[in-house]
Amino acid sequence: MSAKPTLNRTTAAAEGDVVVLLIGMRVNHFWAVHQWVPVALAMFRMLGELGKDKGRGLLNHVLLTASPRTYYVVQYWESKEKLYAYAHSPEMFHHRAWAIINRKERKGKTRGHVGLWHETYVVPEGGYESIYADMPPFGLAGATGVLPLEARGRTAAQRFGRRPKAPAQTADPVA
Repeated sequence: MSAKPTLNRTTAAAEGDVVVLLIGMRVNHFWAVHQWVPVALAMFRMLGELGKDKGRGLLNHVLLTASPRTYYVVQYWESKEKLYAYAHSPEMFHHRAWAIINRKERKGKTRGHVGLWHETYVVPEGGYESIYADMPPFGLAGATGVLPLEARGRTAAQRFGRRPKAPAQTADPVA
């Protein structure tokens, strides 16, 4: 069951930096089901693992498709440190999955049947903005909550203009 849409305009309640990971796969040969199905299942297994332990840092994710061949997940993370910690943790499935892929690659057993990719972005406060019209919390707002649009500004320029407060500067007595 999906959430009811909010019948107004909102924006994401994100504070500080936003960490976004795009990660996906491309099916290069549909007939090689034994190659790409395990990759797809591995992603669902990792998302399940992260969903069981909110302390790992995954705030929200959205499953998407770019074409009949390309599938990906947009993930919103608490911090790049938590993303790195998950990726490198020997107890987590991601570590094991990459060990298998690397082993196959070293043995020359990857045949190009499935492509893998990811892109990670750390976006500083003031470098992102959002608007949701008549939508339930989605994407970044699904990760951080929603605010009335006016809380951050009616225009994209106003929302982009949000900057962290600079620490108070003290006069340099030596200058």
